[in-house]
Amino acid sequence: RARPKMEAAVRECEDLRRQIDAARRAAADTTLPDVGQSVPAIDVHMKARRVLKGTTGHTGKIYSMAWCDDSERVLSAAQDGKLMIWDARDGAKLGMASLKSNWVMTCAYSPSGTLVASGGLDNICSLFDVEKMTSGEEAHPLKELNGHAGFLSCCRFIDDKQLLTSSGDGTMILWDLERGVKLGDFQGHGGDVTSIGVLRSKNAVATCSIDRTLKVWDLRDRRCVQTMIGHTGDINGLAVFPNEDAIGTASDDCSARLFDLRADQQIAIYAHQDLVAGLSSLAFSASGRLLFGAYYDNTVQVWDTLRCERIAVLFGHESRVSSIGVSKNGMALCTASWDQTLRVWN
Repeated sequence: RARPKMEAAVRECEDLRRQIDAARRAAADTTLPDVGQSVPAIDVHMKARRVLKGTTGHTGKIYSMAWCDDSERVLSAAQDGKLMIWDARDGAKLGMASLKSNWVMTCAYSPSGTLVASGGLDNICSLFDVEKMTSGEEAHPLKELNGHAGFLSCCRFIDDKQLLTSSGDGTMILWDLERGVKLGDFQGHGGDVTSIGVLRSKNAVATCSIDRTLKVWDLRDRRCVQTMIGHTGDINGLAVFPNEDAIGTASDDCSARLFDLRADQQIAIYAHQDLVAGLSSLAFSASGRLLFGAYYDNTVQVWDTLRCERIAVLFGHESRVSSIGVSKNGMALCTASWDQTLRVWN
């Protein structure tokens, strides 16, 4: 009895999927590249103004970086077990914390700039006080959030009281930071959840996964409200478009893609036949006109978001570019690499 019911449910799901695909195709009356060709092309000339390393910098691969909202400080996490705070203006190291595990994969700054978070293969998200880290004294975790059954792939603050973490266990967790307790789980991906993007104006959050999907969740009831497909490889990172109506994704399939939440589908692909390296991360300029992609071939590729054309390539790193971010004021780009350095560009 169970088998016929299961087969009927599978057929119903496939039929619903076909209906959704048909509705998406019907709504796709044009393409972003076609519309974008009417927009004048732009030139971009950027240089690395600062290299953040110093004599006491990282001695392991840097896996993650994050800007403070003041657009002056940068946080980095490397597989030397160190969490470091830098002054992006002059390259000075402002503070450091030693982590219990060397295998760090993610870091984040709180909106107020008073807290930072990090995590990795120890499955734990550790919170640190920035004032303590920059005081010259040894910094210990304020809290350790332990709830995942797999490695911690990403952490993002909603505000100074709530934090989201994603994991190789295929889930995302919402945490109450004051009490250090779990508020809820988000389940639905079919593999490691690799990155998180907070859509504050929509009370929502986006996640991507090695299951090749992008999902959007309602934070209030922890329900998945949209699932986007298109990539043919693992999705490693995402970036929320400045107006929060679209999301960019970075994949092992050597492409970045743009998904429009209103159209409920992919609207652009950023790829080139001579690009055979995957992407680890991406970021948008403050206006959204530029998309910066961090590639495995040690480069940063700069794309015109509207025209879907590559307009610049940034060279300088000597190993994989692992993480990338644009300052809140839009004046600088920071890249982190396995070559143990960060570079600040403008």
